[in-house]
Amino acid sequence: MLLAWIRRRSLNSPKYQPKPLFVSNWSPVLSPDVIMLLRRLPSTAVSITTTALCWRYTSPYFFSTQPRFQSLNSLGCYPKLSLLSFSSASHISSEFADLLAEQYSKRGPLKPGLYLVGTPIGNLEDITLRALRVLKSADVILSEDTRHSGKLLHYYRIKTPLLSYHKFNESQREQTVLKRLRQGEVVALISDAGMPGISDPGTELAKICVDENIPVIPIPGPSAFITALSASGLSTDEFTFVGFLPKHAGSRKERLMASASEKTTQIFYVPPHKLRQFLEESSPIFGDSRRCVIARELTKIHEEFWRGTLGKAKEAFSTHQPKGEITLLIEGNANCSVETPSECQLENDLRELISSGHCLSSAVKLVAEGTSMKKKMIYSLALRKFAKKIDAEDSK
Repeated sequence: MLLAWIRRRSLNSPKYQPKPLFVSNWSPVLSPDVIMLLRRLPSTAVSITTTALCWRYTSPYFFSTQPRFQSLNSLGCYPKLSLLSFSSASHISSEFADLLAEQYSKRGPLKPGLYLVGTPIGNLEDITLRALRVLKSADVILSEDTRHSGKLLHYYRIKTPLLSYHKFNESQREQTVLKRLRQGEVVALISDAGMPGISDPGTELAKICVDENIPVIPIPGPSAFITALSASGLSTDEFTFVGFLPKHAGSRKERLMASASEKTTQIFYVPPHKLRQFLEESSPIFGDSRRCVIARELTKIHEEFWRGTLGKAKEAFSTHQPKGEITLLIEGNANCSVETPSECQLENDLRELISSGHCLSSAVKLVAEGTSMKKKMIYSLALRKFAKKIDAEDSK
């Protein structure tokens, strides 16, 4: 029925009739409303439809024993994409890569420099045409994990050499990479997922390149925290991306206390095996009633958004550990002031900060930032409880 409708719309009008006799390279021209329909169809349906059209409507004036497949130039910037056959995903990706290579050859070489290329956070289809062009054209690709990145490159038939570049060998690789950049090479940097430099390797190399006037070109792509924020249901007007919390307990508490007092949505990266610990530590600081969203396995088959309060989340995840990467969002503090803590709470907070290495004034400042109490009152309490102990330690 679809083919019949397209035929009626595109071929019954004089405007869309075939070219005169002896024109052998004719292909049907589709009317605007047909083009809009094809653009809205799933890729498989477009593939089948366009292939059928090209088979059926090859020019009757061209005599040949073999069927001819014509490209439909009106379908977009990459006309031959419409002829991808109905086949497996790997076969489609291979044809896709070849077609892109043909298009990119017309654009000329890339200018030398460091390219920060965003890669999919799960679904391999979440990659831009520009990213594929850069990865295919680069002299070398710096990869956080060459085995992981190899799957993406194999999927799109990209054979650019890989060089490992991660947090454990950044300093050793630095000079090697800089030498190649100074020689005018195109170096692409990717992480395991998302944008390089955002809680991933790449920040220091980008800084050095900027200092040495080596071009740094960002190729934007997926980012887990932006993806999670967009579908969270929390405020997106303002937000704070915290990323991974420090390993030290005192530093973690310090960071959580600072986040708890902010009015903006707070976004954290949490390893699955540390989710329970995060909820136990954050719930008393933010309050059990603060809303949160736990986004897991984004863009993958088992993508999940858990929504509720921190108190409910602590209960829900107390007995089981979820799998996959987690982005955790907590709503901002809606009240101008934080609930007034008890003297016992203040004393415990101060003791923990002081024992972790903070001086008395620094501990008082951090505690005051997370409460509605005046700094002067907290400092008075600190002097009463800890001044003698600190003096005794200093005198040793």
